[in-house]
Amino acid sequence: MQVILTVVAVLVSAVFLFTDPVPQDPAYHTFSDTRNLFGIPNFWNVASNLPFLLVGAAGLWFLQQQTRQVCIAGAEPAYRALFAGVLLTAFGSAYYHLAPGNQTLVWDRLPMTIAFAGLLAVIAAEYVSASAARRLLLPLLVIGPASVAYWAWTEAQGVGDLRLYALVQFIPMLMIPVLLLTHQPAIGERRYFWWMLLFYVLAKIFEFADPSVFALGNLVSGHTLKHLAAAMTPAVFLYALARRR
Repeated sequence: MQVILTVVAVLVSAVFLFTDPVPQDPAYHTFSDTRNLFGIPNFWNVASNLPFLLVGAAGLWFLQQQTRQVCIAGAEPAYRALFAGVLLTAFGSAYYHLAPGNQTLVWDRLPMTIAFAGLLAVIAAEYVSASAARRLLLPLLVIGPASVAYWAWTEAQGVGDLRLYALVQFIPMLMIPVLLLTHQPAIGERRYFWWMLLFYVLAKIFEFADPSVFALGNLVSGHTLKHLAAAMTPAVFLYALARRR
């Protein structure tokens, strides 16, 4: 674990020493499916956040009932942070898609950093130790929102910089496969985390293929499918937790 954290520290330093600030591309807010239904603009990109709401709420309710049976003792806050972040993402993302822009994007990204923090801390708990999860969770819950605040502040100054936020997304996706490959789980089955990573990658593919997917028949856009695939990530974990009983 110490080696992994050292590599992360080197990576972060390299990014800020050797790369220029990365502003938000205005084209990011241009989505293929802008249909207005029931008086709601961008209806499908808004409505497709419902699975986040359902999975987040179901996860928190399940943990309330079964925490001792399914969680690593001493790391319970990490599990709750994961599902709380998923729940809040439903509201933040829906708000953003009602009126896409940098100001609303802040509220889309903030809860996602909470979910990422919870996920990484959960995996640290199950593959390293509960104490490792406790040491990680609070710094991650500070750094994640701080990365969004830093990006928003730099955009307001006219020199937008997404580097820290990009690292907050990228580093967990780098650390998680390493932990899965180099450590044995203390509880549960490894395969569910691989399924979670698969759905995350699939969500990213749909995000980049937004116009191409929509052009296939103007039925559904890649971004709408991105939301559905991304919501499957915590849904798989909730299923895995339920099987532990």
